[in-house]
Amino acid sequence: MLPMAASSPPDAGLRVSLEVEIPSDVAYIERVVDLVRHPCAELAFDPRKLALNVPVALSEALSNAILRGNHEDPAKRVRIRVAVDTSGLVVDVEDEGVRFDMDANMRDATAPENLEREDGRGIFLMRRLMDRVERFDADSGTGQGNVVRLTLRRG
Repeated sequence: MLPMAASSPPDAGLRVSLEVEIPSDVAYIERVVDLVRHPCAELAFDPRKLALNVPVALSEALSNAILRGNHEDPAKRVRIRVAVDTSGLVVDVEDEGVRFDMDANMRDATAPENLEREDGRGIFLMRRLMDRVERFDADSGTGQGNVVRLTLRRG
């Protein structure tokens, strides 16, 4: 066992990295959410964020990648890269779909004209529940694919 400085908390230098690849099937969403929540719990993230923010935002990102990005094409995959440490969580969700403009695809779910709609809430929810939500082009060499990055500070 490596010695630790007396003033350092036991998890001060701990960093967890995960890389997961799943088929374009919504049945995998819950398992991926559980995989991501576990190291966050081990690093004492706020229980409310683990019960609400992480599962809802990540489920939305995964379902968008599967349903909208990959159109549930069984030949296409969704890749998830996770980095968790004592300062926060960063999750990249990558699809193989047509690139899109995230801002142009977001609706204000609280606007009167959108209250009855059942679609278009995913990006809105992710942005409300995470500290930062970004979209990048995937570096796949195919000219397709999106990466949605979710960032949440620990606390």
